[in-house]
Amino acid sequence: MATFADTPVHSGLNIRFADTLKSLVARFQNNRRYRQTVNELSALSAYELADLGIHSSNIKRIAFDSTYGTNV
Repeated sequence: MATFADTPVHSGLNIRFADTLKSLVARFQNNRRYRQTVNELSALSAYELADLGIHSSNIKRIAFDSTYGTNV
């Protein structure tokens, strides 16, 4: 006897839901990593940034590149 959960339509919906949930979690984690990187670099003084070879105007680009990669 086939049960409600055994139907292919519902298993397909479960897979799509799981994929969507994984995607949302990944996006949340990436956004959190980006914000954390921006906050940490912004907390550094101009002297500390210069010592690292970073200008304050490049903080968001550096955070984006480190989070999402340079080829995005």
